[in-house]
Amino acid sequence: MSGTVPKQYYQYMHELQSVDFVLVELTLYLDTHPDDKQALAQFQQFQKRKQNLVQQFESAFGPMYEFGMSPADGTSWKWAETPWPWQV
Repeated sequence: MSGTVPKQYYQYMHELQSVDFVLVELTLYLDTHPDDKQALAQFQQFQKRKQNLVQQFESAFGPMYEFGMSPADGTSWKWAETPWPWQV
C-alpha cells in the first residue's frame, strides 16, 4: 500500500481498539467473577465481533498479525506489503 492510508483503515483500527478495550475489561472482571453468565456472553459476543473485524480488515488491507494469527495465501509474504499498524 502506498501513498495515504484510506479513512476506512483508521475506522477499522479505532473499532478494533475499542473492542480490545472491552475484551480486556471483561477479562479482568471474569477473573474475579467467573460464574457471571451475562459477562461471559458479552465476552463471547465481543470475541466474535473482533474476529469479524479482523477478517474484514485483512480482506481490505492485508495481514494484521505477523505471528501466524493471520492466514497466509501462500503466494507471497503479505505482511511486508502494507503499512504496519504502528506506522499509521
